[in-house]
Amino acid sequence: MTEARAAEAATEAAVAAVFREEAGRLVAGLVRFLGDFDLAEELVQEALLSAVETWPGSGIPDNPAAWLTTTARRKAIDRLRRDSRYREKLVLLAGSPVPAASEPDDRLRLIFTCCHPALAREAQLALTLRAVCGLTTTQIARAFLATETAMAQRIVRAKRKIVEAGIPYRVPAREELTGRLREVLAVLYLLFNEGYLASGGPEPDRRDLSADAEWLASLLAGLLPEEPEVLGLLALMRLHLARAGSRFDAEGRLILLPDQDRSSWDQEAIAAAGRLIERAAGLGRPGPYQLQAAIAALHAEAPTFAETDWEEIVALYTLLLVHQPSPVVRLNRAIALRHLEGAEAALAEVDAVAAELDSYHLLHATRAQLLRDLRRAGEARTADEAALRLTQNPAEQALLRQRLLD
Repeated sequence: MTEARAAEAATEAAVAAVFREEAGRLVAGLVRFLGDFDLAEELVQEALLSAVETWPGSGIPDNPAAWLTTTARRKAIDRLRRDSRYREKLVLLAGSPVPAASEPDDRLRLIFTCCHPALAREAQLALTLRAVCGLTTTQIARAFLATETAMAQRIVRAKRKIVEAGIPYRVPAREELTGRLREVLAVLYLLFNEGYLASGGPEPDRRDLSADAEWLASLLAGLLPEEPEVLGLLALMRLHLARAGSRFDAEGRLILLPDQDRSSWDQEAIAAAGRLIERAAGLGRPGPYQLQAAIAALHAEAPTFAETDWEEIVALYTLLLVHQPSPVVRLNRAIALRHLEGAEAALAEVDAVAAELDSYHLLHATRAQLLRDLRRAGEARTADEAALRLTQNPAEQALLRQRLLD
């Protein structure tokens, strides 16, 4: 590799890293002053392009995020100078630099703006994941089991609706919060899941995204300390993060729960999450995030995999289906049912949702495992092949390829 190409490669890697970690914050900071999602996203993209063009010659700055923030701010000022309504906004921008998203409530404001009830629920979630969290349209489409084209159209319509309806950029008043909380929690949950096990890209997980989601959930818990579902989601995230270091080996291969080193789990974090679950339960309003956190706590608190309380976990999944009657929850219940009633009973449950989850790789991976338990090797292989076609995560792909070789 030539020296010039090496510099370009280093620049591209640095820009990609900053984009993954800072895109949502940069957009949030610009939206705060411009009130325009499309313009904010466009200016961030222009700043990233400037970095790609500039950094190979000048070197990567010590603080890439600050460089991008300054560049985006300058581009915003240039753009506003060409706008007939620029004077008032120009004074505001020139007199007060766009924050590099250091203000903790900036992204919460943007999340609540995206989750305005004037927008359809799926549009709320998709727009927030795109504008606030920096996920690609492809990643969002996978999260919703939808096509990329349909998701792109949904995001465009949502942005247009915000402009046309004059939706304000702010955290709503307390009496308005309840109507938007469900969608805000769903966004944070989806963001965490994308970080915990990436839907695509070269890395099996995106620890920055999951940590970001946990941080935003903690801010939300500070804003709404008496909302049990906020506490439940925060506990759920912290329980998963407590064992995050044991999920992959040194080569990035996935280590499944039965084989993880439980001595490496963060027991203090697990205990603290348990206290959050108790606080939430004391408020007397059970919900799906509290139930998922309770399930995760049973896994985290079991001394060994063999000592897992599967009967209680199946019971919690049964209750979760009452609150959240989805095929994915039913699939997860079937996985737990395998350890309580056996593979045949679990497979019957999985097959009952197979048509609804045919494009979901974990449906096929789960079927394959159950079919192997039942010594139906040919069908198991077919199911593993289907799962392999549907996942883009490198660690999951490696695991499935190994199973096909065994």
